[in-house]
Amino acid sequence: MRNLAFFQVFLLSLGLIFGTTLAFPPDEVYALKTFKEAICEDPLLVLSNWQSLDSDPCDWSGISCSMAGDHVIKLNISGASLKGFLAPELSLLSSLKELVLHRNSLIGTIPKEIGLLKNLMVLDLGGNQLTGPIPPEIGNLANIRNINLQSNGLTGRLPPELGSLKYLVELRLDRNKLQGTVPASNGSDFADNVHGMYVSSMEPTGLCRSSQLKFVDLSYNFFIGSIPKCLEYLPRSSFQGNCLEDKDPKQRLPVQCVKAGAPTPKSHPVVNTKQHPPVEDDSKHHTGTSRPAWLLALEIVTGVMVGSLLLVLLVSALKKCKSKPSIIIPWKKSASEKDYTAIYIDPEMLKNVTKFSRQELEVACEDFSNIIGSSPDSLVYKGTMKGGPEIAVISLCVKEDHWSGYLELYFQNEVADLARLNHDNIGKLLGYCQETSPFTRMLVFEYASNGTLYEHLHYGEGCQLSWTRRMKVVIGIAKGLKYLHTELHPPFTISELNSSAVYLTDDFSPRLVDFESWKSILSRSEKNSGSISNEGTICVLPNSLEARHLDIQGNIYAFGILLLEIVSGRPPYCEDKGCLVDWAKEYLEVPEVMSCVVDPELKHFRHEDLKVICDVVNICIQPSSSSRTSMQDLCAMLESGIDTSISAEMRASSLAWAELALSS
Repeated sequence: MRNLAFFQVFLLSLGLIFGTTLAFPPDEVYALKTFKEAICEDPLLVLSNWQSLDSDPCDWSGISCSMAGDHVIKLNISGASLKGFLAPELSLLSSLKELVLHRNSLIGTIPKEIGLLKNLMVLDLGGNQLTGPIPPEIGNLANIRNINLQSNGLTGRLPPELGSLKYLVELRLDRNKLQGTVPASNGSDFADNVHGMYVSSMEPTGLCRSSQLKFVDLSYNFFIGSIPKCLEYLPRSSFQGNCLEDKDPKQRLPVQCVKAGAPTPKSHPVVNTKQHPPVEDDSKHHTGTSRPAWLLALEIVTGVMVGSLLLVLLVSALKKCKSKPSIIIPWKKSASEKDYTAIYIDPEMLKNVTKFSRQELEVACEDFSNIIGSSPDSLVYKGTMKGGPEIAVISLCVKEDHWSGYLELYFQNEVADLARLNHDNIGKLLGYCQETSPFTRMLVFEYASNGTLYEHLHYGEGCQLSWTRRMKVVIGIAKGLKYLHTELHPPFTISELNSSAVYLTDDFSPRLVDFESWKSILSRSEKNSGSISNEGTICVLPNSLEARHLDIQGNIYAFGILLLEIVSGRPPYCEDKGCLVDWAKEYLEVPEVMSCVVDPELKHFRHEDLKVICDVVNICIQPSSSSRTSMQDLCAMLESGIDTSISAEMRASSLAWAELALSS
């Protein structure tokens, strides 16, 4: 009997466990899975335990559930460097109270479906890279207390629907690109707004209705007009850095406002009803004066003409807005597979990047027959633009039916990210190609005529790379990485840093090109993700390959291996000799045998330079990333310790003159 009772208790426990799992709403699980799918990069592996086979997400990182374990009430993932988009399916989390994704790298727009989260109390999307307008549907968040959208790239006007949030206490919208006036009320006085406006048939809107509002920060946008009277209790710092009619010296300069498209204060005068009585009141003095009939007829005709003209302009504007390109994504919704959700593509993202047609690239690359590189994921063509420079065109190998709106937005973001790079040792992006028939996604770089460093080191042309020339390549790569890591905000990292990512110009100056950034796009395609592999590309510590993706410390580790490859002439990995870094370790710290690392193709080298190289390599390949230093320090070590002058090479060996003549 005792065993039977124990068995019954065991079955009851199992029933409770599985009952809870089965009770969890499947649409909430689907919403979280879709959120994860919309994340393109997760360098800290925060979402690694979000297992798709597990239908109970209460144990997933960043997730908090209700006491009964049947609903998600909090999604809090901050400072995790997540890069991706906000999935509209988050609206399926009907019990969600807190959505906190602060300090990530989210791009795209705020989906209007956020307004369906009726129980939401905290919305924190600050410190990301979101663009586009604030959706007016945010005014449907009836229980919201705190909204933080600061430090993004949001544009457009501030939706007056924010005034409908009667429990709103804190509103942070600083450091965006918002324009227009600060929506307050239809009246100039708060008291009038509360008492008088309810008589009007128009529903009152504006921040003056938010009686609980205690903190507002609208600084460093492009707002115009004046500070609403009902918000004058706020500190001046809440409004500084705008284009407001305010004597505060911390307002933007007029030239900044005009450049951003915000009208100057003079073009938007604020009517003061106390100094300038309404026209209706002034007309009472002229009631006894009659107007001629012909004047009245002229006014009517003129009014009709002006009204017709305005109607035509309005219709034209609406047609133009409707024709604005957006990407339609077929979301796999449970209700119907025919449902579609529009994703807003920020037209400003690529406005300064040249767009090439497929036809002109086809002509430049000799009907795409001049292939200079290939992989399972992409093809690289060489071409010459008509009357222009030589180009390298990288074409993504992906089928149209494997593409999606998320991938398209991610592609545009990658193009914009590459376009901001400007350094002598970084490959210059000239533009991109984006066509639908046939489906085409390409990047166009300035061509470096001497091919890749890998070709020179391993395809029998290493003799062209004298010691001094190799040292110049080393310092050039270091300068390029220092620029990417320390001089750009946010920093940029090379997806796969190796000798194939280093292209050489006519004078053997190195240029880093991130051709492998395609893989991070392609990996989002379900059908192609299985073919993507980094195996054999670079020797890394066990279990660190995924973590080093788009990682500064990963770049530094790879830089150390690249230095070994340059001085030794050996590939990072080969089947018969194994991993380069394992082979070199026994020579790196012993001066007597350090010269064994040097490429036997080289007839001479400088021991002083080799010592500096080995010191830098030892720092780069430290197992703990905290033991490595920054590229700024590594670059300084190389520049100060290596002599790349011709005189230094001449002093190194009497054979240097002959070698120099052969390599020139």
